[in-house]
Amino acid sequence: MVERFYLKDHISFKEVDLEFNNNFIVFTGASGAGKSILFEAILALFGFKEPKASLSEAVIDSPLYLDRFLIEEDEPNIFKCVREQKTRYFINNQAVSKKIIKEISKGFIKYLSLREAKELESENLLKVLDKLICKKDEKFESFLQNFKKHFKEYKEVSKKLKKIEDEEKRIIELKEFAAFEIEKISEIDPKEGEYEELMEIKKKLAKKERIEEAISKTEIFFETEHYVSEALAMLDRDSSFFDETINELRAIFEEEREKLDELEDIDIEYVLDRIEKLSALKRRYGSIREALEYKRKKEEELERYEKIEFEKEGLQKRKAEVFEILKSEALIISQRRAEVLKEFKESINSFLKALYLEDIDLKLKRRELYELGVDEIAVELKNVDLKKISTGEFNRVRLAFLAATSKIDDMQKGVLILDEIDANLSGKEAMSVAKVLKELSRNYQILAISHQPQLSSQAESHFLVYKENGESKVRLLNKKERVEELARMISSEEINEKALDFAKSLLK
Repeated sequence: MVERFYLKDHISFKEVDLEFNNNFIVFTGASGAGKSILFEAILALFGFKEPKASLSEAVIDSPLYLDRFLIEEDEPNIFKCVREQKTRYFINNQAVSKKIIKEISKGFIKYLSLREAKELESENLLKVLDKLICKKDEKFESFLQNFKKHFKEYKEVSKKLKKIEDEEKRIIELKEFAAFEIEKISEIDPKEGEYEELMEIKKKLAKKERIEEAISKTEIFFETEHYVSEALAMLDRDSSFFDETINELRAIFEEEREKLDELEDIDIEYVLDRIEKLSALKRRYGSIREALEYKRKKEEELERYEKIEFEKEGLQKRKAEVFEILKSEALIISQRRAEVLKEFKESINSFLKALYLEDIDLKLKRRELYELGVDEIAVELKNVDLKKISTGEFNRVRLAFLAATSKIDDMQKGVLILDEIDANLSGKEAMSVAKVLKELSRNYQILAISHQPQLSSQAESHFLVYKENGESKVRLLNKKERVEELARMISSEEINEKALDFAKSLLK
């Protein structure tokens, strides 16, 4: 899945450029060479650690369905982290936050050095059981979808019913408030455009006296108009243009006088009072239209409050109906899970046995109805408290669960990052881990740091991390170099023939 990883200026590393062509990849080297530092840089690029490199980049050759995060998918997808004055993350050259990077990375990267137990969580195990049932019975997938659809309806109906019940507690107060709000607007009874019309009337009233005075001053002009007509006649000039202009002026002034006469009947006090009331509505609601819209909504609310009992009865009835359907479906799902639980448990225990660990017991327990039915799974490690086992044992338990799950669910793919999972193990225990990882590498790309020759010998690609003049470097080993590196890990000191022979046998 990770096709290439590039790193620049990260603590003891100046530059690293790695290409990964296989699924099972191991990194070895002397203590202090920089293996964990390298893995921290990889994890930092994907949001799991704080970045310290000036630049890191990874090429991911698998679809990540980035459109869910409004990021354009590419082939391949390129993750980049640049650290200058501040840290910036990019996916396919699109800037993203660290939170988004980590959210996306969690979908395809598992980091087993953390003491997390997602593989052992009830919800995850139930989903694996459901996958196992679906492999045996294709129709079960449709049955599960129906259950999810009914549960979604049940949640929605319950939410509506709770809202009504909450409203019911203060229904009188809500009804009174809605009626009060409606009455307040109804008393004014505003009309759209009314405010603008009244403001225009107000302007005209304010100008009325001045307009009347201006028009009265033009009377003298009309009284002497015949002198103009006579003068034009004596000059043998056509007076029609003057007559038309005078008639047009007379018509304009006459029209304005009629409008002024209409204003005589207007109650100025009423206009001002009305404007004040409409202004109050505008201040509160933004506009007369919004006030009328608010009134309409309150009328609908009031109508619903009046019908709330009827609505409540309908919802209660539907909730009870869907609950009975869900109980019946959940019981069937529970029975089907019980049928395959033994098979899943045996698969896990076969891996645990290979890892020299005690068997586990999986128990289906009943709980109240939720989105996965009425089941939960309890994981019990025989003779040992799961919370008290060492981190090494805990991670081997997780490996067993991952391996068993990947056998059932072929869609379980991604990158598995392991930091010294074989630390403090005996030779046979380390080899058992290596074999389980080999099995897992069919579905997962595995990047592992190892100090044990057993695990390292089983990898498909072997990288050596070493220091040269104080600088950490990484290189891919060829077959001869692998033998020498394994022999170094075996002998701990000077490489001898016995160590070389054992290294060759491990590789065979």
